[in-house]
Amino acid sequence: MTTEQTHMRREINEIPEAAARLLEGSRTALDAAGAALAAHDPAFLVTIARGSSDHAALFLKYAIELTTGRPVASLGPSLASIYGAKMALAGAGSIAISQSGKSPDIVAMAEAATKAGAVTIALTNTLPSPIAEASTHPVHIMAGPEIAVAATKSYVNSIIAGLAVLAAWTQDAALERAVRDLPMHLARAVTLDWSALFDGIGTSDSLYVLGRGPALAIASEAALKFKETSGLHAEAYSAAEVLHGPVALVEKRFPVLGLAARDAAEASVTGILDDLAGKGARAFLTADAHGRAAPLPFVATGHPLTDALCLILPFYGFVEAWSRAKGFNPDQPAALKKVTETR
Repeated sequence: MTTEQTHMRREINEIPEAAARLLEGSRTALDAAGAALAAHDPAFLVTIARGSSDHAALFLKYAIELTTGRPVASLGPSLASIYGAKMALAGAGSIAISQSGKSPDIVAMAEAATKAGAVTIALTNTLPSPIAEASTHPVHIMAGPEIAVAATKSYVNSIIAGLAVLAAWTQDAALERAVRDLPMHLARAVTLDWSALFDGIGTSDSLYVLGRGPALAIASEAALKFKETSGLHAEAYSAAEVLHGPVALVEKRFPVLGLAARDAAEASVTGILDDLAGKGARAFLTADAHGRAAPLPFVATGHPLTDALCLILPFYGFVEAWSRAKGFNPDQPAALKKVTETR
C-alpha cells in the first residue's frame, strides 16, 4: 500500500473549500434558477442523470418532495437518445446533473425537456458545455478539477447546488442557513474516523448499505464507491425495503452499514440495524442511540438534509483508505474512465 496521498484523498479534503467556492461564485445562477421555479410553480419535477450524479438526483428528489410536496421522477436518458419519446413536460421543472456536461444521452434528454416547455436547470462542473447550452438555467457547481475517476467533490457540490436552488425557490430560511453553514460542517465531517469498518468488513466479499429518505441516496453513493474503488460487492437498500427479501442473505457476521440522519427516519433505521445486529450481522450505524450496532461518528448540523449530506465525507475517507489497503488504486479503478459518454 502506498503512503503517498492519492488524488482521491486530496479531492475529499478539498470538499469544504469547493462548497464555499460554489456558494459564493455561483450565487447569482443559483438564485436565478430558484426564482424561475418560483415563477413557474411546477406541479412536478424530473431529474436526468447517471452514476454518482443520479445518486445526487435521488438526494434532491427527497429534499424537494419533503420541502415542497411536489413529486419528483427520474427520467431515463435513453427516452430521448434511443427511443425518441416525446415527454409531456410543459410547466414542469427539470434538473439535469452532469459533471462533464457532455454525456450525449443526458444532453439529449435535457434538450428534449427544454423543447417540451420545462424549466430546465443544469448542474455541471464544466462551463461552457453542451448540457449548459441545452438548459435554460445552467449552474456551475465549481467543484474544481477532479482527477480521480471516482467522483467525490462533484457529487457533494451537485447536491449543495440543488439545495441552494431549493432554498431560493421556497424562501426556506432554515434551509438557507443550513446551506450557508455547510462548508463549516463539511470541514468537521472530513476529519471523522470510520476505520472501525475495516475489521467490520474483514474478509467479506459482500455487504449492505442502508438508509431512508435522503440518507438512502448517500447509501447508494457509498455502495457504488465500494464497487468502483475496490471491487467489493455492496448493495444499497432502504432500511425498510431490506426486510422485504434481501434480509434473507444477512447471516452471522454479514456486514451492514446503516446511515441514519437526524430526521424522522432515524428511529426506524436504528431499530432495523439493532434487529440485524441481533441476528448476528456486523452492524454499524451513524446514530447515538445505536442499540446493538457499533456506532460511527457523525456531524449534527441542525438540519435533517445537511445532516444526511455530511455522512458521505467520512465514508469517502474510509473507502479511499480501504481501497489502498486492499491493493487497489482508487484514482484509477479497473475498467472505468472519468467521462462515460453513453447514448
